[in-house]
Amino acid sequence: MEKPLTQHIPASGAPLHLKEYEAVGGYAALRKVLQELTPAEVTDKVKDANLKGRGGAGFSTGMKWSFVPAEATGPRYLICNADEMEPGTFKDRWLLEGNPHQLLEGMIIAAYAIQATQGFVFMRWAYKEAAQIMNQAIADAYAAGYLGKNILGKNYNLEMQLHTGVGRYMCGEETALLNSLEGKRAVPRAKPPFPQVSGLFGKPTIVNNVETLSYIPHIISKGGDWFKSLSYTADGGTKIYGVSGKVNKPGAWELPMGVTMRELLEEHAGGMKAGYRFRGALPGGASTDFLTDVHLDVKMDFAGVAAAGSRLGTGTMVILDDRTCPVGFVHNLEHFFAQESCGFCTPCREGLPWTEKILYALEQGQGTYADLEQLEMHTKLLGPGNTFCALAPGAMEPLQSALKYFREDFEQHIKEKKCPYADHTHR
Repeated sequence: MEKPLTQHIPASGAPLHLKEYEAVGGYAALRKVLQELTPAEVTDKVKDANLKGRGGAGFSTGMKWSFVPAEATGPRYLICNADEMEPGTFKDRWLLEGNPHQLLEGMIIAAYAIQATQGFVFMRWAYKEAAQIMNQAIADAYAAGYLGKNILGKNYNLEMQLHTGVGRYMCGEETALLNSLEGKRAVPRAKPPFPQVSGLFGKPTIVNNVETLSYIPHIISKGGDWFKSLSYTADGGTKIYGVSGKVNKPGAWELPMGVTMRELLEEHAGGMKAGYRFRGALPGGASTDFLTDVHLDVKMDFAGVAAAGSRLGTGTMVILDDRTCPVGFVHNLEHFFAQESCGFCTPCREGLPWTEKILYALEQGQGTYADLEQLEMHTKLLGPGNTFCALAPGAMEPLQSALKYFREDFEQHIKEKKCPYADHTHR
């Protein structure tokens, strides 16, 4: 089983340094690009590989690049979205700290494809170690001639800079990220125009996720057919999957795209801890719908998880066990989302705190059946098409599915006028 993204990350946890990266073929893809390929040919190769964005949206990466207008004048920008703040998600940190030059090479190739002259790594503020590692990698890449003027002696220039974010979940939304990078309040922008046409400082901009960009050197070196062959399904490549919760071996693994939830849970995460039973999971981070034990054989790719009623998202499963209160579980998530609302649109600004307040009352044994109707109403009023960006609709996904699959738990809180899980040691 090939693991192109993680196979060279040292088991010690130390980052792969420049000389070590070059020794395993690092920057060979960049040399090939600058010597043999036009920008359009690079884009076509990525498009043909069917690489879909690994940040959660699952949009075709090559197609996204192709939207940059060829006739645009002035600077263009390539931005790596490393603002990994989705609760339950930790895949990008592994790549940032383990193989930073893989990401940089992918960024340089992507920047060449869209003819960008400036690149930014927009990183979560809390990733202190990753920031130090990336800054050192950028400095080493400059010293080796992979960044700066006339890269590898060719007529292509690219400057690269690390920018640490302000610590808001909203910065992961690409247009809010652009506002933050410009020194403005991190609120989403109206679309259109899309960033590919008018992004950072009003110029064409591509924003891609860490995992997405890290694939680029491998696709250039080995081709689209090889990339597609790594997968169990039509969605090409491998995927970094994660599992957290009351399992024996929580962690992250690079596996073929389309592995089942059951394999992830039972083989890689070692199954549930003794004394705990699986009740459900958020398959792709906090802003995805619950799936339950009837979905364990669902293939974890974009189409498979969508058909089951959820989203692949970031591919990192958060497990709900039978000793954890589903109402408390969802309340914790809604508390986070309410805090992280940028306040730009009314449904999100007012609706999320109200949702959190209702869930808190239920947990305290003060809820009523009318509260369940209120929660159902909020899942619709804060759903897709009613807010300015996807934060509130994403926040409603775990809530609406919890009301669907665990409604008896909500009703039990009302009947007993307390949380029935309150006496459990682990909640």
